[in-house]
Amino acid sequence: MKLIRRKRLKKVLLILLGASVGIFLILYSLNNKLDYFYTASDFKSANFSENRRVKLGGMVLDGSVKRNKDGIIFSVTDYKETVDVYYAGIVPDLFKEGSGVVALGYVEKNILVADQVLAKHDENYMPPQLD
Repeated sequence: MKLIRRKRLKKVLLILLGASVGIFLILYSLNNKLDYFYTASDFKSANFSENRRVKLGGMVLDGSVKRNKDGIIFSVTDYKETVDVYYAGIVPDLFKEGSGVVALGYVEKNILVADQVLAKHDENYMPPQLD
């Protein structure tokens, strides 16, 4: 093999190796940042690792909201299973019993300790000032 071809082959292999390492690092980083979305039934049947971030979605169970000085405890249901959620913070204005909610947090002893709670509304929602 001539010297020029050998140099070109080394350059091409070096570029492919660098691109492969870059793609691997990007995919590894993205995998660590993923938040898996679960319903209450999926949540109950899954086995979670300690540091796994989870998104739980469903409806706030009627009569389940309990407020105390530390935060709020409520239950999220998909009308088959129910999961308790603890949140130490201020919930959104649209949060109420019987409404949709998405809670993002970590699992501790079959309870979701939420870092963030998002209230969902239906497609017919109108802000109060427009009614």
